[in-house]
Amino acid sequence: MKYNITQRGAEIEIGSCFDLKNTFDCGQCFRWNENPDGSYSGIVKNRDVRIFRDGNCVVIENCTNEDFDGIWKKYFDLDTSYDNIRMEITQLCPSLKCAVDSINGIRILNQEPWEALCSFIISQNNNIPRIKGIVSRLCEGFGDKCGIGYTFPSAQVIGRLEADDLAPLRAGFRARYIIDAARKVSDGSVDLEKMYYAPIADCRKELMTIVGVGAKVAECTLLYGLHRLEAFPVDVWMKKALADQFSGISVQSLGRYAGIAQQYIFHYTRSKAAAINS
Repeated sequence: MKYNITQRGAEIEIGSCFDLKNTFDCGQCFRWNENPDGSYSGIVKNRDVRIFRDGNCVVIENCTNEDFDGIWKKYFDLDTSYDNIRMEITQLCPSLKCAVDSINGIRILNQEPWEALCSFIISQNNNIPRIKGIVSRLCEGFGDKCGIGYTFPSAQVIGRLEADDLAPLRAGFRARYIIDAARKVSDGSVDLEKMYYAPIADCRKELMTIVGVGAKVAECTLLYGLHRLEAFPVDVWMKKALADQFSGISVQSLGRYAGIAQQYIFHYTRSKAAAINS
């Protein structure tokens, strides 16, 4: 991975290995928004940033060397070869080649664990526009001003609230889940930092001590917030895809990159359904 810091920011020479739309709109994050010109704007930590494609480069505007090394290299997982991962997945499960070949440029983001946990609690029985709306109101109500937006509020800030304080979010039944999660993260009874390296079965069990957190939310938190690439979120859609189109595949057979394989399966199945219904 090559990059240069120029007057406009970090220019990353990444070819087909980083597609903005496929990465930001695949359901793993809710704080990136597409602009009319095809660029994306988002807030990560305390950085309000715009990112766009220019030929063979992805450009992160106003990015310094310090920001690139301290934030963006890890956040966009730029030291990982997704071409090698694609090859490994298809070698383990040749029947997945059609799914892997159906899309390129997805990267699994290294999001903040608390933000991912809270966001996927909000995602339950919800659609993406509503999820984004609730997350946006949460940040505006309890985060700090950052450029034209707001930072994601900490678990400590949210943990001091009551469920009724979240009424302006219009999060419904999820409000008490958010409060319970924030308090357990704040007091250390759910230790997110430990989950980067602890046995994944123990992590799942600990996350599911939070009121309202089931297997899918736990798995999404592990994959998208803790970069546990072996995590494999399963919902009704994914169960149907595995049963109808990839019946010979088990999660265990997908190995250390099961979570990335899940993204390919999800995209392939969704695209195929859209083509049939069009």
